[in-house]
Amino acid sequence: MRLSLIALALLLAAPLQAAEIKLASWNIAWLTLRHAGDPALPRDLATRRPADFERLAAYARRLDADVVALQEVDGTDAAARVFDPAQYAFHFTEEHDVQRPGFAIRRGIPFTRNPDLEELDLIPRARFSLRRGADVTLHLGEQRLRLLSVHLKAGCREGPLDGSRDCESLGQQSAVLARWIAERREERAAFIVLGDFNRRMQGSRDAFLEELRAAAPLTRANEGVSDPCWSDARGGRPFITHMLLGGRAREWMVPGSLRVMVYAERDWSLRERISDHCPLSIRLRAG
Repeated sequence: MRLSLIALALLLAAPLQAAEIKLASWNIAWLTLRHAGDPALPRDLATRRPADFERLAAYARRLDADVVALQEVDGTDAAARVFDPAQYAFHFTEEHDVQRPGFAIRRGIPFTRNPDLEELDLIPRARFSLRRGADVTLHLGEQRLRLLSVHLKAGCREGPLDGSRDCESLGQQSAVLARWIAERREERAAFIVLGDFNRRMQGSRDAFLEELRAAAPLTRANEGVSDPCWSDARGGRPFITHMLLGGRAREWMVPGSLRVMVYAERDWSLRERISDHCPLSIRLRAG
């Protein structure tokens, strides 16, 4: 009887060790419950209607990810209009900005909230400051996976990091990220930096990506493919949302699991009602 119980326990434990999780990143573009005219919002921002939140919630159900790195979300209340709070727990950076990075994590997946990567916000006292990084550790059975959700400075999608003021700011943020990555390498941690980098990272000699890869070997999950989000007859565009896998996480990505969930709507006037970004996802098997 004792041997039978041990065998049964091993059979039950095996699927947990080999279980896959679906990890996504989604910039939902000024997702807020604030009304038009709020001083924290741009004057020309078209705020969403109840039907827009319902549409986004339907897409979140279709995405059906276990963990979603979020960008441009105004905290838990706004996220709960898209992701069912009975199914997901939320974590966002501790700042007052409307556009905050964070996570929606399926309930039942234990995680630790780590301190924000505050140094990414180079101008914290500005009206529209830059964003911190949201940092969590997932507990996947015996494995740990460190995740950093980021939304970096816009205006420097390609070229050298000293070619303009925006590029200089992005260069400062890349140095902050490189230090965070080097710390994870020193810890021998499995980690992923993901989100809206506002950088195309095309080619193997991209200055931004080179600096990060100097801190640790990285696998870009979406390398070599184009983004079909809101594409037209000309085809897809270069990604600015990325997933950079480091440490053992590079071995955990399920081959061929990269997906982009495109929207059924083709009318570009609806981009403000949905988002100008589509969710990017991969599957991981932590073992």
